[in-house]
Amino acid sequence: MRWRGLPLDVLLAASGVGLDLLTTAHAGGTEYLPAEMNIPMALLAGLPMGFVRRRPVPVTLYLAGLLVVTDQLVSFTANTAQMLVCVALGVAAYRSGWRAVTVAVAATIAATAVNLVDSGSALTTNGLVYSILLPVFPVLLGAYLRSSAGRLEERDVTPDALLAAGGVAITVLSTWTSWNQGSQPVWVVGLLAVVGGLSLGVARRLPGLVFLGQGVLLVVTDTYLKDAVTTCVILTLIAIGVFAMRVSSWAWTVVAYLTGCMLTAIAVVGPDTEITAIRVGTLMTLVATPVAIGRYLRMRGAAAAAERLRAEESARLALAQVRADQLAERERIAREVHDIVAHHVGAMVLRAGAARYAAPRGPVADALSDIRDTGHQVLEDLRGLLDVLRDPGARPGLLADPADVMRESAERMAAAGLLVDLRLDPDTGRAPLVARASAARIVQEGLTNVLKHAGPGTEVAVAVTARGKGLAVEIANGRPPAPVERLPSSGSGLAGMRERVRALGGTLTAGSREDGGWLLTATLPGAPGVPGPAASSSGGLSALFGCERTPRDPAGPGHDDAPVEDGGLVDDGGPVSEAGGDLAGGGSIGGAGGSAAGKGAA
Repeated sequence: MRWRGLPLDVLLAASGVGLDLLTTAHAGGTEYLPAEMNIPMALLAGLPMGFVRRRPVPVTLYLAGLLVVTDQLVSFTANTAQMLVCVALGVAAYRSGWRAVTVAVAATIAATAVNLVDSGSALTTNGLVYSILLPVFPVLLGAYLRSSAGRLEERDVTPDALLAAGGVAITVLSTWTSWNQGSQPVWVVGLLAVVGGLSLGVARRLPGLVFLGQGVLLVVTDTYLKDAVTTCVILTLIAIGVFAMRVSSWAWTVVAYLTGCMLTAIAVVGPDTEITAIRVGTLMTLVATPVAIGRYLRMRGAAAAAERLRAEESARLALAQVRADQLAERERIAREVHDIVAHHVGAMVLRAGAARYAAPRGPVADALSDIRDTGHQVLEDLRGLLDVLRDPGARPGLLADPADVMRESAERMAAAGLLVDLRLDPDTGRAPLVARASAARIVQEGLTNVLKHAGPGTEVAVAVTARGKGLAVEIANGRPPAPVERLPSSGSGLAGMRERVRALGGTLTAGSREDGGWLLTATLPGAPGVPGPAASSSGGLSALFGCERTPRDPAGPGHDDAPVEDGGLVDDGGPVSEAGGDLAGGGSIGGAGGSAAGKGAA
């Protein structure tokens, strides 16, 4: 037993008992039952509703038998049993198989017929029709909910609002003069008219339920308010049309059509009406018209949806083709770059290696070894970049520890002739990996620029310090000791560093100094979306070269960017996500790297 649904079962049982107590509250005793039996009869009628979710068919058969018994005892509980047996029958149609439901329907029809027939009188045609329709409606509702119409995908409520407004206009304008002519109070008739019109507003979302409600309203109106029957017929036909438009099953559409014909016949055909083939054909054609319109609108909607799907699929295919073309172009570029660059660099490495054996010792041999090692590193980096070019989803990574990369860059530049002073703060090891990797690349590019534009013999001071959760990088070089021969430059060095710093939400400043040197500072925040503090001197380097701020004169040893006014290049990056975490084994970056000058002295 699933105890999770126990509160609902208790609520159903209590509701059944309460319903019977409300209907028999002012009823006295009958010939067979005294008034004291009203409460026990309410319990007998209502308590079985607690089992209707689990055993709907047995509960339906029980209530059908109770309906017959209470009708023979002339008990007012018969009215309650009649309502509850319809509820149980709807649940049975929703939860049980057709064979069991057929037995329950037959028992309910028989019990309803017994309840409608007065003692000593025969069953009339109207009584037979009501005995059949009353149980059939909840069965149809339960079966419909079991395989309901598809949900609306669009969120536009304009058609719903128009249907509701049109329904209210039809019911109110055509029936308000006859609201006081029936046996019911005026406010009851008016309320039913407004509710009947408003119900069309939800017909597209609950077509079966609205159609059932309009059918019940038509039957009630035919009994108590004859002047409003035509209006209710119109509402029922509209509900049938919406049902045919929203429900895809032809079987359910046929059921709705036959039900509509029966309801229209009840409302239109009177006791004195002569039934002819022409009138029957006219009535059936009248009901078939909204069904045809509904099915046509459904086919139009299906065709429009199919066209949208085709357009979306075509757009996806076009996008996929564009991406395939881009990948093919990337592959072609990668092959050309590999053929051109790798060929020449490989030749350079081979020649340097051969020359190295010809001059085994001395400064020339050291230079040739450096050229060979640098060429090998270039080929490795080129392979990684070409892999990214072939596969845009791949992300290049820094395999070595960032501190080792900075030390190796300083040693390589010192071997090339720069006088490098590298200072690494031990606390930088606590910064995120993405910040430390970016700092290493900035140091590499900065030292390369100094060698390229200031030449060998230039003093360079590099400091990487911890600043909060991020890093501060400062690269300062003095005046070139001799005139510098300009080397080929792409002009993209500083641009690449600016992009790297901007990606982390930091700032970069670059410009010439008063003594003819150059100063580059960068801040790399450690938290995503936090703008870096203003770039400033990191301590001893500015004092070492006699500057505490970037001068306004941009003239200097021509670093890789065009000069700008107001003291060099400053770039405030926007926030990005942090790729946090450290390299495996990447602890604190150890102490000052010492001074490296001349031909590789460290």
